[in-house]
Amino acid sequence: MFGKLFKKKESQEIELFAPVDGEVIPLEEVPDPVFSEKMMGDGIAIKPSNGNIVSPVDGEIVQAFPTKHAVGVKAENGAEILIHIGLETVALDGEGFTMHVKEGDKVKKGDALVDVDLAVVGEKAVSTVTPLLITNMNDLEALHKQDVQQVSANEDVVITVK
Repeated sequence: MFGKLFKKKESQEIELFAPVDGEVIPLEEVPDPVFSEKMMGDGIAIKPSNGNIVSPVDGEIVQAFPTKHAVGVKAENGAEILIHIGLETVALDGEGFTMHVKEGDKVKKGDALVDVDLAVVGEKAVSTVTPLLITNMNDLEALHKQDVQQVSANEDVVITVK
C-alpha cells in the first residue's frame, strides 16, 4: 500500500539536441574563463554556421535576457539549460538578436528561440561561439557529452543528462 509513497523517485534521462548548426568544440576551449573553467555549469560549445537558435529540449523558458544574448530553458526532468549566444555579447544590448520567446513560455524541441545576425555578432563581439550549459549540475546524477564534431540543430543529440 505504501510502496509507491516511499519508493525513490526515478531520475528521468533526457537528450539535449543541438540548438544550432555548427562545429562542436569542448567547453574547455572556449576563450572565456567563465565558460572554459565551468563556472556557470558543464556542457559544450558550438561555432554556429547560421543564426537560428532552437530549443534543445521540451521545457519552459525560465530566462529570456533583455539583451537577447542568452536563453534559459528548464527541461522536463529539472535540468536547467543556458544557451549563451556568442562571447561578450551582452554589450551589444540586443543588436543583431531577435528573441522569439519570453519567460514562462512552454517550448518543444526545435522551437525557434532566437535569431542571430552572425555578421553583426562576429564584427562587434569577441566570438560567435555559443556555449550550451547545464547550470544546475548539483541537482543531476549524470551528464554525458556525445562524441560529435558537426551538428545540425534539432537533429543531433549533443548531451544526455539524468
